[in-house]
Amino acid sequence: MKKLAVIYHSAHGHTEHIARQICEGAQAVADTEVHLLRAEDLDKAPEQLLHYHGYILGSPTYFGGVSGAFKTFMDATGGLWRSQQLKGRLAAGFTVSSLPAGDKQSTLMSLFVFCMQHGMLWAGNPILPEQHAGVPYEEAANRLGSWSGLVAQSSHTAPADAFAPGDLKTARMFGRNFSETLHRLAGAA
Repeated sequence: MKKLAVIYHSAHGHTEHIARQICEGAQAVADTEVHLLRAEDLDKAPEQLLHYHGYILGSPTYFGGVSGAFKTFMDATGGLWRSQQLKGRLAAGFTVSSLPAGDKQSTLMSLFVFCMQHGMLWAGNPILPEQHAGVPYEEAANRLGSWSGLVAQSSHTAPADAFAPGDLKTARMFGRNFSETLHRLAGAA
């Protein structure tokens, strides 16, 4: 059994909604136990991360980076960094912003660098954009075209579940791919 933590911060519910879709996809893989964790619940006890084999990290994009609450969680892992207790574990990232670009890649890069400093392995987003195969843009997987991690878009004034169907489909596919990768790596060890 592989234990996976989907760790997120969500001020308005949008990032949480995508996190839940990722969990759904990850749970579709046999022998995977998925836990949805709020970043702000981990800053006082980051050692809880040691109970998991892999992590999918998610934050809304605020001013081209992670939210303050997510950064507080990242900073709280300093003791784990000093002892390199997360080294070799699998990680991935996702973000949501209200604009199609919205500097989401900067947020993913922040998550990537955080994981690299901990010595983790990074799993990107291998999903090909389906609009090139004739799927309507709003329904297409990876419609926003990100390979470094999952990106999704929803207006900050929209309901928390107001996403293009393609973004929701991509989130489930992303979670499944991560879970499958986690199992493949375990089998190779």
